[in-house]
Amino acid sequence: MSRLHPLASYNAKRDFNRTSEPEGKMAKKGGNSFVVQKHAATRLHWDFRLEVDGVLKSWAVTKGPSLDPDDKRLAVRTEDHPLSYGSFEGNIPKGEYGGGSVMLWDRGWWEPIPGKSAKDIEDGHLHFILHGERMKGEWLLVRMKGRAGEKRENWLLRKIEDGEARRNGDLVERALTSVLTDRSMAQIAGDIAGTQSLKGARGKTFTDRMQAANAHNAKIGRTKVKAIAKTEAMPRFIKPQLATLVDHVPVGNEWLHEIKYDGYRALVAVSGEAIKIYTRSGLDWTDKFGPLAGAIKALDLPPALIDGEIIAFDADGNPSFSALQAVLKRGHGAERADTPFHFFAFDLLSFDGMDLKSLPAIERKERLEALLADAEQPIHVADHLIGSGEKLYRSLCQAGQEGIIAKRVDAPYRSGRTRAWVKVKCTRRQEFVIVGWTRSKVKGRAFSSLLLAQHEGGALVYKGKVGTGFDAATMTDLAEAMSPIATGTSQIIISAAQARGVQWVKPKLVAEVGFAEFTREGLVRHGSFLGLRSDKLAKTVKPEKAAPTPPSATAIRISNRARVIFPESGQTKGELADYYARIAPLMLPFAANRPISLVRCPQGRAKKCFFQKHDSGAFGDHVRHVAIREKDGGSEDYLYVDDAEGLIACVQMGTIEFHGWASRADAVEKPDRMIFDLDPDEGMDFARVREAAKDIRDHLRDIGLISFAMLSGGKGVHVVVPLSPTHDWDAHKDFAARFAQALSAAEPDRFVATMSKAKRKDRIFIDWLRNQRGSTAILPYSARARAGAPVAIPVDWDELNDLQDAHPYEIGDAEILGERAGKLKGWGFAAQTLPDL
Repeated sequence: MSRLHPLASYNAKRDFNRTSEPEGKMAKKGGNSFVVQKHAATRLHWDFRLEVDGVLKSWAVTKGPSLDPDDKRLAVRTEDHPLSYGSFEGNIPKGEYGGGSVMLWDRGWWEPIPGKSAKDIEDGHLHFILHGERMKGEWLLVRMKGRAGEKRENWLLRKIEDGEARRNGDLVERALTSVLTDRSMAQIAGDIAGTQSLKGARGKTFTDRMQAANAHNAKIGRTKVKAIAKTEAMPRFIKPQLATLVDHVPVGNEWLHEIKYDGYRALVAVSGEAIKIYTRSGLDWTDKFGPLAGAIKALDLPPALIDGEIIAFDADGNPSFSALQAVLKRGHGAERADTPFHFFAFDLLSFDGMDLKSLPAIERKERLEALLADAEQPIHVADHLIGSGEKLYRSLCQAGQEGIIAKRVDAPYRSGRTRAWVKVKCTRRQEFVIVGWTRSKVKGRAFSSLLLAQHEGGALVYKGKVGTGFDAATMTDLAEAMSPIATGTSQIIISAAQARGVQWVKPKLVAEVGFAEFTREGLVRHGSFLGLRSDKLAKTVKPEKAAPTPPSATAIRISNRARVIFPESGQTKGELADYYARIAPLMLPFAANRPISLVRCPQGRAKKCFFQKHDSGAFGDHVRHVAIREKDGGSEDYLYVDDAEGLIACVQMGTIEFHGWASRADAVEKPDRMIFDLDPDEGMDFARVREAAKDIRDHLRDIGLISFAMLSGGKGVHVVVPLSPTHDWDAHKDFAARFAQALSAAEPDRFVATMSKAKRKDRIFIDWLRNQRGSTAILPYSARARAGAPVAIPVDWDELNDLQDAHPYEIGDAEILGERAGKLKGWGFAAQTLPDL
């Protein structure tokens, strides 16, 4: 009996007179490519294909791949495909097997882990490594035990825990465009010119038409790249914000705490493949960090200015300034592939032409998380804790780390040293200017000690000597650095005894020194040399003296704390204020600097409540106002807040709910988020609302838009679409209306796009009216004036599957909400514009 051709099943299911798919032919053996094709057939799925023995072994992954090792994704084995299919992107005619649009979603090469091989597939498992644009690291395919009579072969695709794994690993929610042409599924489906008919095509004719299709797609890609190159400019350097040394860790939820990394401060300006890496003083050190710059280039980021720290790890995996210094060698060395550096980003100062410095620190951090969501080593986003700073500080000190940086969650970014950023060090270490050295009596030792000074009162002041912390190589490097700047003149006032045997040098070099304390005379005790700071200027070196820790308590006093606001649960005004104080760091990224309307219930939710959007002047200094033009041509002052005190001031005035505009107070005419509020008919099963939200997400995804889910705290779900503020209200409202009306027309028994109560019977109202100028929507983490004090909360799409209603949390759950926020980093932020549809 003859052996069945590997591609017989593939060819049997396709009519090559109708489809632009390539006819199956086996290629030469020995390749190791892989591709993933997003395929909108009868049901959306992702076709995962590995090159093995001249064909593409294939699995249909129903939910798409995930970077989270806890996600086991069903992968249905399908027929082998020809290698030529691996570059296919286009449309398959309706009615043909697999009819629909196909996107080239990922590509690269693969290899089995050592000791394994592709032959393991026949035994029902494959442990392998992917080197793709989106899928990287170790993965596992395992065949499930089949049921009696089951024809299809079910496998599970799972990410293995490694450096490429991510806990919020749902790639398919963010990766919405082709790696070949950068198009969305809707754009591919609408590309009539890109459809290639292969009717009767064989041999050279078939090859020519495939090449024509490839040329068409390549032209689309080149056109986009040219457009980007013309319009995007790389941000300029600005002086960084610096932290003030304090003696204790600030307490309270208005502070976020980060590790104080032991490295070089760096500002990274990037726009696509253009990149510059600046030191703290503005020196361009891009050429010194070549591999790191290459890793950032590979992310293909829009124009952005990112603040962070470049570090090196020692043999034990701890940040080590000495390891960094050993490579850079006083600024004359450079990063090598065998001495990799890491960049820990902690702030985003500008993005896609928008100046973000005025935004609260916590919002800038969330935007940074979203921007670098797909980043991998050696690019990291510095983690942070809200509150609990003392616990983090103790653990870092016990681990021998440098200390922590604490930042006000609601503070803007300001160049220079401020008290909105403070640092608490585990050990004393400061920068000093080297002003001389003493000769050593030990043979072969270049010097005995270095003389140190700092600028005080307009002069250099002697601060003592340091004689430890040098190895032979460091001493040689220092001697070479000091030789050209030797001088016969002292730059400091010093006694004759202290000056005996000193070789003076010009004050050019900056040393970082760790020490136990300053003596009463102001000299370092038990100093140890840590390294030269070639990124810092000698003239800027001054003593660091610990300032008092900033106060933590809010200035807003809550009167009548015992007043019951929620009679059903007995929760009080004081408890509501405490909730907002605790949740402010999570809420401010969405509430700050945005015109708001308040639901005020001064005597409690069961009594008279009313909306307020204009400034009455009674809220105090922490509640701001912005003049907004009205329809009659005049203007009115609208409310907005920009810090935690503003939220608390509103609560003091009887506020329960916060509703926000879809634009910011400083750019009122440019909306930056679109909201589809799914409002179900009374008594509708919440499962139907969940499914509706996910279907709307899928429709948005097909046109290239990332969306997020939020439980309203009532009975519905909001589908939130973040947008770059590049369009006006007319375009915003028009797009939202057409999208909602199209869904209603496509499924009239399920959706309605009008407010009529009569038409909502057993349907879900897609409330798109939130997207017109002046309208508002409930803000994330706002309490609701409903029984039980529920709150509106962001959720990820997987979490939505398990929820039974739209109000699972209430104001007493602030601690739980704070803990779960860790898996929602970057929620509600994405760089995207309305598609031209």
